[in-house]
Amino acid sequence: MPDRPSVLFVCVHNAGRSQMAAGFLQSLAGGRIDVRSAGSMPGNRINPVAVEAMAEVGIDIAGEQPKKLSDDAVVASDVVITMGCGDECPYFPGKRYEDWVLDDPAGQGIEAVRPIRDEIKARVEQLIASLD
Repeated sequence: MPDRPSVLFVCVHNAGRSQMAAGFLQSLAGGRIDVRSAGSMPGNRINPVAVEAMAEVGIDIAGEQPKKLSDDAVVASDVVITMGCGDECPYFPGKRYEDWVLDDPAGQGIEAVRPIRDEIKARVEQLIASLD
């Protein structure tokens, strides 16, 4: 892996899980890891409850926008973390792939999203440890 690894988080709408994961990785890695996120069918905006849940822990993702998953984003990444996008996620040999099975925060209230957020944080911390 290069001196500065790159991670791509992918979920269907790029509006909740992948955005929260990217926010945590950017915050916790302190610039040591390049961070991308994308969706196989990106939504129109970030889930406002995901924004609220992240704000509760001091991370602002309100300015982010869902992005369309591209082959270029996968090629440019060392690690690809998928979150429920199934067969929509492209596969390229030589990449490290992980599939994180997480509840979808779409349509959920803040009480349901907090445990998802906390699970994502724990997984991001493990990911950082594996890349250091």
